[in-house]
Order: sequence, then C-alpha cells, then structure tokens
Amino acid sequence: MRKLFLILCGLWLVMISTTGLAQEKILNIYTWASYMPATVLKEFTQETGITVRYSTFDNNQQLYTKLKADPNIDYDIVMPTNYIVTRMTDEGMLKKLDHSKLPNMQYLEPSLLNRDYDPGNQYSLPYLWGTTALLVNTKVYSVNQVDSWKKLWHGDFEGQVAMSDAARDVISAAFLYLGYSINDQNPEHIKEAYLALKQFMPNIQSFVSDGSQQMYVNEDANIGMLGSGDALSVIKENPSYQYIYPKEGAIIWIDNMAIARGAKHTENAYQFMNFVMRPDIAKEISLTVGYASPNRAAKALMPKDMQNNPILYPPKSILQHGQIESAVSTKTNALYLKYWELLKLGG
Repeated sequence: MRKLFLILCGLWLVMISTTGLAQEKILNIYTWASYMPATVLKEFTQETGITVRYSTFDNNQQLYTKLKADPNIDYDIVMPTNYIVTRMTDEGMLKKLDHSKLPNMQYLEPSLLNRDYDPGNQYSLPYLWGTTALLVNTKVYSVNQVDSWKKLWHGDFEGQVAMSDAARDVISAAFLYLGYSINDQNPEHIKEAYLALKQFMPNIQSFVSDGSQQMYVNEDANIGMLGSGDALSVIKENPSYQYIYPKEGAIIWIDNMAIARGAKHTENAYQFMNFVMRPDIAKEISLTVGYASPNRAAKALMPKDMQNNPILYPPKSILQHGQIESAVSTKTNALYLKYWELLKLGG
C-alpha cells in the first residue's frame, strides 16, 4: 500500500508540473530594436494574461548566431528578414507553422506571401516590410548629386556617408553599383564588390545599426543608407532630408514572424502572431514603428496620407525596379562575411 501511495503521489506531482508548464503565461520575443510598440504588448497582455519578455538584436547575423549556438535558448518568436528565413529553415531552426491556428492570415497582402524564401509560408509570416535606399540632407547636397549608388562612389563625399551595419545590405549596395544582382553568388563578383567597397571606405563616415535616426535629425550625418521607416521618422523631425530611390534600384526586404525550434511557449506564440495580424493591431504597429504593413486590411484603416506615402508604400514602378534579397548558399554567405570582416578591419 505504501508503495502504491508513493507511485500515485509521483503521478500527481507530474500532472501538476505538466499542467503548470502548459498554463505558463509567458512569451519570449527576440526581434529588432524599437520594432514592437509598448502599447501593443500591453494590449496583448491585457487580453490574454500572457506576459511578454522582449529582447533585441542589431542584425540578422546576430540573430542567426545566437540561435545556432544554443538551439534550446528560451525564445519563442523570432523575426528574421526574408533571406535568412531560408537558411534557418534549412538548418532546422524554425518550427513549421499550423495555419489553422492563424485565421488572421486572411488579412495579409497576397503579393507578400508564398515568396521563394518560404514557399507556402510554412515557417514564417510577414510582419513589416520596406526598402533600403538613400537619405540626403538637401541643405548640404542636391538630390541630383546622390540619385544613384554610382554617384556615392564618384562624388566628393569623403567622410560623409553613413552606411548600414548589415553585411548583406552593404554588399548589395556594391553589387548595385557594379551592375550585378544583389543576390549574386559568383565568387569573382563578390571579390569585386569587396574591392569596390574598399575603394569606397574613405567616403564612409560610420557603419550604423537600425535606430540611428537621431544622428540625421541632428545633422551629424548628411547622407546615409537607410531603411524606409527610419527615413520617414527622420523626415518628420527634420524636413530638410529627402529619401531617394537610386537609379540602379532599391533593396526590398520583408521582416517575418517565426517560431523558434526551441520555443517553450508555442501556443502563446500562435496567440501573439494571430493578435498582431488583426487589422487594428497591425495598423497600430505600422504607424508607430513607421514601416509598411503587409496587412492590406490594416493599410485600408490608415490615414490617406500614409496609404499614399511613397516612402512607406513605394509606387509600382519603384518596386518593379527594386530587388528583393534572396537566400544564398552557405558557402556564399561565408564568403560575404569573410569580406565583410576584412572590410571593417581595414584589410
């Protein structure tokens, strides 16, 4: 009887422990800085009782490296850019999504779904999207002086240009300058891009991460390679700046929501993903963060001046002329990073 009693007590403790884990009201998100309005997190907690713990990264390589180093790290939702989604999927770093738990997918813009980086959106769903192009202080330079990537190389801009701190973006700019695809995987072309960037280094003032708008607002930088949302934020505070789509084309990207392979609160993650795809919430996110929403129902709720803003929602001609960053092979990515490190070390 004593043995039976101990077994039953053990089973009871296991049941309590399992139930406790299932009911844990926590969600861990790993994303870009300033990418999730505090008001949205508060609304989600009020509606669901789930507490959100929020950590940030500076670039996709940092996200990838951290999850690769510890697959069981306690992150539930991660937000990779489109080109890194394929790599993370191929390496088993993301959970396959159950679309039946995400009914608000119906509001997403079809043209941003089923892209080649994640056919059928089996592992990711778009969260925000935008372009990377050029921002210029028109009090210092005319638009004509900086309306192409080529002019950045050949103009008199020594120590004037702030560049992205993302390897892929900077190498893409060099590819566009050289007339290549931003997804080029030819080793000779990659080396050529590195040499072009090495030649360009005297013009570079600094490499800056997302969230660097204040340096432009204060006019500490007069030319920069910048994401559309950050550019819009700068222009609102300092109208002397103008966002320019270079003649060779802009870089187009999509940031996505995905569930990490080691997620411990998967059901909470589904609740959150569905919550942020609700049109009123998606609208709030887009207007607060300043990037375009992939949610067509949310866009329809926005003020007309935002719906028609060419920085937030570029005209079709700009989108057709731009290029979307796609996944490259592991070998090519290693080559990108090798030359990126050499560039920053002055090699």
